[in-house]
Amino acid sequence: MLAQIWEPAPEGERYLVLDEPTSSFDLAHQRLTLDIVRSLADKGVGVLMVIHDLNPAARCADQMFLMQCGQIVVSGTPREVLQPGIIAQVFQVEATIGVYPNSGTPLVIT
Repeated sequence: MLAQIWEPAPEGERYLVLDEPTSSFDLAHQRLTLDIVRSLADKGVGVLMVIHDLNPAARCADQMFLMQCGQIVVSGTPREVLQPGIIAQVFQVEATIGVYPNSGTPLVIT
């Protein structure tokens, strides 16, 4: 779900907070939603998004935070955060990290 973004404050700052905006969406609508979010961020809107699917998050995010038990375990760019050891620590699964051919962003394979 996308929330309405009000006109900029006098300082020009605008923010969008999203909680699982692609939950229950099919692939086409997931991509459309994240493309909209990315385009807003590219226009200077501050975006804070909670999303559990690491691959779409990696394609969309400038910075990621992985949390466990309410605590931030690691933060950084998708390439810095999405490492096999970190994935194993946070999610208790073995993962291989590939690269999306079109974007060069990390691809988590479990």
